[in-house]
Amino acid sequence: MKLERPRPLRPRQLLAPQTPGDGPSRAGADGAGRSQAAGAERGRFDEWVQAIKARLGAETSFDIIVRNIQVAGRDGAFIHLDGFMLATPAMRVLQALMQAEPSALEGDPRRQLEQKLVSYFEVKWVQKPEEAADEVLVGQAALVVAGVDQILLIDLRRYPARSVDEPPIERVTRGSREGFVETGLLNVNMVRRRLRDPHLRVEALKVGIRSKTDVFLLYVEDLAPKDLVDEIRRRLVSIRADALPMGSKNLEEYLSGSRFNPFPRVRYTERPDVTASHLLEGYVAVIVDTAPSAMILPANVWQFTQHAEEYVQTPVVGTYLRWVRFFAIVMSVVLVPLWVALVSQMPHLPPWLGWMGPRKPSVFPVWLQLLLLTLGLDIIRMALIHTPEALSTSIGLVGAVLLGQFAVQTGLFVNETILYSALAAIGSFTTPALEFALALRLFQYPLIALAAWQGLWGLAAGLTLMLYGMALTRSFFLPYLWPLAPFDGKALSRLLMRYPIPAVRTSKPPSPSTKETKEASPGPS
Repeated sequence: MKLERPRPLRPRQLLAPQTPGDGPSRAGADGAGRSQAAGAERGRFDEWVQAIKARLGAETSFDIIVRNIQVAGRDGAFIHLDGFMLATPAMRVLQALMQAEPSALEGDPRRQLEQKLVSYFEVKWVQKPEEAADEVLVGQAALVVAGVDQILLIDLRRYPARSVDEPPIERVTRGSREGFVETGLLNVNMVRRRLRDPHLRVEALKVGIRSKTDVFLLYVEDLAPKDLVDEIRRRLVSIRADALPMGSKNLEEYLSGSRFNPFPRVRYTERPDVTASHLLEGYVAVIVDTAPSAMILPANVWQFTQHAEEYVQTPVVGTYLRWVRFFAIVMSVVLVPLWVALVSQMPHLPPWLGWMGPRKPSVFPVWLQLLLLTLGLDIIRMALIHTPEALSTSIGLVGAVLLGQFAVQTGLFVNETILYSALAAIGSFTTPALEFALALRLFQYPLIALAAWQGLWGLAAGLTLMLYGMALTRSFFLPYLWPLAPFDGKALSRLLMRYPIPAVRTSKPPSPSTKETKEASPGPS
């Protein structure tokens, strides 16, 4: 009888006895696990899409587009705003996603999406659907894919924008014809085109709890005082406003903290070349999306009297134009109240000034005529703003010629009051900054009243109070009358004279100390 050698047991048989149902049960467990994971991924996908749709109000708002697609055999959603999308790049991205093979997302799906499937250069990941919804409102597209633990944002936005034109209130006879538009990124590009400095910094911030307005902070890192940049950034970040519906004008009130001071503490410009020039001098620029202008910080009284026309002419002609503008601005403030002060003291004036008084009597006193004429010019200015362009010339002729002529013929006014009021109005129109011209015009009313009450002494007191108010005004720690007070002879000479460009060296505005920073900060209001 032949004995058979026993077969050796396998390691698995030694560890655990094999049962008839062992293999199939393990396969079922693995399949159940994969099915459970797929269900969890599908649930997260549905939850995120519903959260984004609910936050955006997709069921009510017609311009919220939710495009359901298949990405490599997985469920996906492409969410964006209608009208804010670049059509051709968006079609290419969708085509690449929908034609992807199921194996395209194997391994690391985030890496595969970002580096292989989405053929666009401006992308980023966010983890929360709320963040994705906020970026969709800005104009970006959100891509949600089942099995991907984050949401991909694709910057395919295109804002409605008008063409680049010359600013209507900053025209020049020579030089650039480009002006800012309502698109903030395009404005930044126009500044970078003129200032290709690697030290130019552009910080993007969002201001407004509801509006989330894009605000860009521009400065040259090695020229702008660090304390000034830090303080402006701190005030921008600390703003707790619902929205900035009027753009940069709303932001100015939060930055400056001004409530009752009529003097502007922020200079506006619609020219990118003027913005680049100030950045090279160490100033800071703030560009607000939806506003066709840039804010220059800090600002003093002399900056509101400068114009780009002075720098497109020769230095001698530029200096002449600057002095003519200084004279016109001073005349717009002093001429009318000075004439009232002299007329009120006619019996005490020397004979060679006898021609100054009115030659004909009138119903109203001279000082009341001038107050009414100043108010009437402001009314005509407001009417011209709200009048269609085709009728603005007619309104100007009616207000300036016919009303003035009829007022003289009826005896309500005299010729001299209309003449001096017109000269003062023309002088105010030569002021490059509209905000500064309106502030000076506001001071005409008390100056006329003081001149009529106390003559030359009243006019001197009114001008002293106005200059004292300027001396107390500061724009981000920069004295309003600098470099006149405090006195800086070299900087003052550069303001009074138009120096040749090769002879001008870049200089920084005064840098605030830490103590001044804490004392002068108004904080958000």
